[in-house]
Amino acid sequence: MRVRGNTPFASAVGLVLGLLCAVEAAKVNKHKPWIETTYHGIVTENDDKVLLDPPLIALDKDAPLRYAESFEVTLTEEGEICGFRIHGQNVPFEAVVLDKSTGEGVLRAKDKLDCELQKEHTFTIQAYDCGEGPDGTNMKKSHKATVHIQVNDINEYAPVFKEKSYKATVIEGKKYDSILKVEAVDADCSFQFSQICNYEIVTPDVPFTVDKDGFIKNTEKLSYGKERMYKLTVTAYDCGKNRASEDVLVKISVKPTCKPSWQGFNKRIEYEPGTGSLALFPSMHLETCDEPITSIRANIELETNHIGKGCDRDTYSEKSLHKLCGASTGTVELLPAPSSAANWTVGLPTDNGHDSDQVFEFNGTQAIKVPEGMVSTSLKEPFTISVWMRHGPGAHEKETILCNSDKTEMNRHHYSLYVHNCRLIMLLRQDPLEAENYKPAEFHWKLDQACDKEWHHYVLNIEFPTVSLFVDGTTFEPFLVTEDYPLHSSKIESQLTIGACWQDNSGHDNDTESVSEPTSGGNAKMAQFFRGNLAGLMIRSGKLENKKVIDCLYTCKEGLDVQLPEEIASAVKVEFNPNQSSLTVEGDDIYAFDKVMQHISYLNSRQFPTPGIRHLRISTTVKCFNEESCVSVPDAEGYVMVLQPEEPKISLSGIDHFARSAAEFESQEGVTLFPELRIVSTITREVEADAESEAAEGTDDDPTVQETVVSEEIMHNLDTCEVSVVGDELNGEHEGLEVDMSQLQQHSLEMSSSNLGLVITGVNTMANYEQVLHLIRYKNWHTEALFDRKFKLVCSELNGRYISNDFKVEVNVIHTANPVEQANNAMVQPNFINPVHHASLDLSGHNLVNAHQASVVPSAATIVIVVCVSFLVFMIILGVFRVRAAHQGTMRDQESGKENEMDWDDSALTITVNPMETYEDQHSSEEEEEEEEESEDGEEEDDITSAESESSEDEEGAEPEDQQAASRQQQLEWDDSTLTY
Repeated sequence: MRVRGNTPFASAVGLVLGLLCAVEAAKVNKHKPWIETTYHGIVTENDDKVLLDPPLIALDKDAPLRYAESFEVTLTEEGEICGFRIHGQNVPFEAVVLDKSTGEGVLRAKDKLDCELQKEHTFTIQAYDCGEGPDGTNMKKSHKATVHIQVNDINEYAPVFKEKSYKATVIEGKKYDSILKVEAVDADCSFQFSQICNYEIVTPDVPFTVDKDGFIKNTEKLSYGKERMYKLTVTAYDCGKNRASEDVLVKISVKPTCKPSWQGFNKRIEYEPGTGSLALFPSMHLETCDEPITSIRANIELETNHIGKGCDRDTYSEKSLHKLCGASTGTVELLPAPSSAANWTVGLPTDNGHDSDQVFEFNGTQAIKVPEGMVSTSLKEPFTISVWMRHGPGAHEKETILCNSDKTEMNRHHYSLYVHNCRLIMLLRQDPLEAENYKPAEFHWKLDQACDKEWHHYVLNIEFPTVSLFVDGTTFEPFLVTEDYPLHSSKIESQLTIGACWQDNSGHDNDTESVSEPTSGGNAKMAQFFRGNLAGLMIRSGKLENKKVIDCLYTCKEGLDVQLPEEIASAVKVEFNPNQSSLTVEGDDIYAFDKVMQHISYLNSRQFPTPGIRHLRISTTVKCFNEESCVSVPDAEGYVMVLQPEEPKISLSGIDHFARSAAEFESQEGVTLFPELRIVSTITREVEADAESEAAEGTDDDPTVQETVVSEEIMHNLDTCEVSVVGDELNGEHEGLEVDMSQLQQHSLEMSSSNLGLVITGVNTMANYEQVLHLIRYKNWHTEALFDRKFKLVCSELNGRYISNDFKVEVNVIHTANPVEQANNAMVQPNFINPVHHASLDLSGHNLVNAHQASVVPSAATIVIVVCVSFLVFMIILGVFRVRAAHQGTMRDQESGKENEMDWDDSALTITVNPMETYEDQHSSEEEEEEEEESEDGEEEDDITSAESESSEDEEGAEPEDQQAASRQQQLEWDDSTLTY
């Protein structure tokens, strides 16, 4: 501060002021700036100016005072506000000082704000002064104040519907309070602009309205005949009057008047074999027409009675099925499929329309006798009878299934199984050696199954004096047991019959039939004929008590199945019948009930199931709160169509023609018939051509090329292989077929043989059958008159459902002559015998001592011809010798003059004449002789005297030379001009 003046008074005042300034200088910037503790602000998005309440002003007590105006005073910066500092992370605001002296400031946004991203911001702010002096030392800061900023929204977004379209279904003739709800959303952050205030149907003249909440309802009753579907366009507005960016389409379908029923399932359901479980009703639901339901009960039934024995089962023989189920010991099949080894069922009518499942029909006139020795069951030992039976209500006479009675003289029944008035009865008489007292003799079971015309499986375990019965795996106790005396001791043999009882003079003309074959001891007849179907009748030594084995024998390979999630399983009750052809579902929750129905599936575990239709039926019962108005659900019907499986083609291949020496046939090992047999099964599938191949083939303009056939190898079991003789039957005295029995037992296979061949049975893999067939050998102990043997091999699967090709094998016998005898008989070698060609024979593996010694042994007629021709040759030689002796001198002179002529050496001359052959082509032979003479000197003599060499060459395949040599032998002539007499 400066004071102008020249007076002494002014000097004094300046001195005083200087002292005061010095004192004040020592006290400057003692206080901190001060601001409010809390600020609230508002800012509009897309704007940077913030309105604060209270305004942003900082105060400082160090601010200077202004003195008299007569003095010219320069103020310092102490007490001024230099700025504001904001504290916080990523704060999008900044504070600016407008007036340092007054401390006034303003808050503004650094960038444009977005309310949709963040509606509010909170941070702290602090003011600071300018400090002391020009360099701003000793700067002071105020306390930190909290600032709350709210971002105001602007209506920048339009409403958007949550769904692209909406669908609903209504029933005609009914007005709804609400059919469906449409809903739109707005992305604005404020309540005002984000709320949907109104919905509007844009489509004109439709009988529908929509309220502010989006609920659509009809304004009048709808008619299915008038309109089946309405299409509406609906828009929305937010509270800022912004319209939806896109309107939404609403489809409302009109259904006819509601009828309670099962809906949403296909009546035809196709099942592809080998695909496992197939859902039957994946989209099905129960329409109850909004009636209040208290409980629902549905029964789903799969009808398979027309398939085989009540359902689809493996169609192996019953004996094979017993083995597969673990009951193979001592099992005898009494109703086998007709074959050469089991021919007693040939005359019975069979049902061949069920996929080779062998079913025999008894119409009340047929019965068969089981051959002697097939069953050796003693009543003292436990045994089991099992059978499949289908029987309907019949007459009041007894109908015999199985009967063992006296063969002659008497009518005693030792044991029998028969049906009488829907009762199954087992007769079991005591052994004659037992004490003569009453013991149980007849066991009666009253069964509905015996007369319901359905297939059922019966197992009777007989262990005298008790008999236990299983029907379809369920145990039944007899309701009546009668007693009787034991049979009297007798030496009369018994006869086992099926379908009737063998007896003598039964006295019942109305139910008996005379048998054509004569029997001793009176008029033998069949009585008590059975009317129905039987299959799989077996007798097995020992009891069959294992429940798993019994269940395995009758369990179906097809049926219904259901796999439920845990949350649904507890809400419903599901029960199956024993063979899973029917199930019952009970519950009170319609939603859970529908879910259970959607999880019901069909399953067929057979590799090659029986094709055809399986009918489905759904019977439903509902209960309502009001029983009077309770709905009635009609039965729903459909069917499962099991498609035809890809049929396998079983191919047998290997060496089909070979030769072995006679010694091998007579050896202990014999000759292996199928050393390199291979069994392969393939299926052929039609595969549609892919897009690339179709594009490539499109240029050929060939409309027939549409799909590709692909052959693919598969693996499955076999159950029978039969080796049969082609031609004469086997002579058991000196020939037969053998197989390694240890290998058969190892693979649980069985073998039966006869003079027609042998049959190997049992379910096993193709590889194991291959291994066993490799070991089949043929032996023959008298091979002198044997030249060849032919055999045929056929294999099959599923009891003859799939049969292989006929693989035929021809085996030739190689006879080797004695070398000494051949040397002694060289002069009478039978050259007239036609050489035998073996181009197709496999002689590998045979070491022949001399190829020229291997010749075919002639028959008896041929031997006679050889003797006659030999005599003729002898006479010709004798005549030639005499002619030559008479002209010997003349020929010497001629021979000395012809050095190039051929000399005949008659010391070892061998002439062979074949009177069986005729002259065919003289001109051709002469040309061939001329060609031979030009090719080599002396070759004519070699051709005439080398029949053995030509025979050897013929075996090596030189057929043209063969024919030339044979022709020359036919044209043999003598030229006397060169002979010396």
